[in-house]
Amino acid sequence: MAIELTSLADLNTLPFDQIIDVRSPAEYALDHIPGAINLPVLSDEERARVGTIYVQDSRFRARKLGAALVARNAAIHLEGALSDKDGSYRPLVYCWRGGQRSGSFAGILAQIGWRVDLVAGGYRSYRRLVAECLYETEFPAPVVVLGGNTGTAKTDILHKIAALGGQIIDLEGLANHRGSLFGAREGGQPSQKAFEGALAQKITALDPARPVLLEAESSKVGDLFVPPSLWKAMQAAPRLTLDVPVDERARYLVRAYSDLIVDTDNLVNIINKLRHLHSADQIELWLDLAANKAFEALAKGLMGQHYDPRYTKQSGPHIGRAGRVLSLDDLSETGLDLAAARLMEFAQNL
Repeated sequence: MAIELTSLADLNTLPFDQIIDVRSPAEYALDHIPGAINLPVLSDEERARVGTIYVQDSRFRARKLGAALVARNAAIHLEGALSDKDGSYRPLVYCWRGGQRSGSFAGILAQIGWRVDLVAGGYRSYRRLVAECLYETEFPAPVVVLGGNTGTAKTDILHKIAALGGQIIDLEGLANHRGSLFGAREGGQPSQKAFEGALAQKITALDPARPVLLEAESSKVGDLFVPPSLWKAMQAAPRLTLDVPVDERARYLVRAYSDLIVDTDNLVNIINKLRHLHSADQIELWLDLAANKAFEALAKGLMGQHYDPRYTKQSGPHIGRAGRVLSLDDLSETGLDLAAARLMEFAQNL
């Protein structure tokens, strides 16, 4: 039987033990239904080979080869990833558009005696729901954006708010990027589609009666674009702004970017990427601070000469409608806890 997805919320209620994506590893890596495991019935190379024969030679030969490869790969999965499943196992299977790959694999699983179903329309039906959520539907909950210069601990405070029971969306976490030239994280960024899928799941889970807080990002986080429905809501939202002395921000950044400062070569490479924006003397000063491990002074210099002026001129202070300003002198764990509690109260009264 084919299961039709009518809402992203369906994914949390479907009565299946496991969702199986049978597309090739490259297709799966680009994006997939959240929680799905990848048991490809054709490898990337096999898929390309079958496709070439289908287009350039013979559809019959392509189908015959494809069937042989699917059967061979299905046997590998049955003896491997599925070897411990008992007779009650109930999988949900999908491919690109609910066609031959998922149908062939599901048929083999059904012959074993498992209750197996397909996703009607395959991955494309899921992707249509994501696009509808992010491109065609008004954002479902009131938005409050959290602004402030670099080093004001906005992301950490958001997570403190979440721990207190508040609703947040961590765009930098979903994008695996801290939103600046120094913001790259291990593992790199997901694809735009994977980012959107994760974001759509977060949005679907929101309580529409309660405010959701997120950072006053620009329209991009690293290389990824904030989709239109959320971007429009952010631009119209009230803004809470953090005001923190530069010395305290510098101390915080040294802690928050500890992964970056231990790799001096990488830090030097990033500073050198700023040469087209600053004088040679300024770049050499920053490089000297990095070489001498004067990281607080380096952070203070980068904020004063690079990040703060750009924040003032560009999108940060212009996202959302001006609202409350919260002055903080302490970005320790205790200080962040207090800030989160105050911001929760502000957000509920806007």
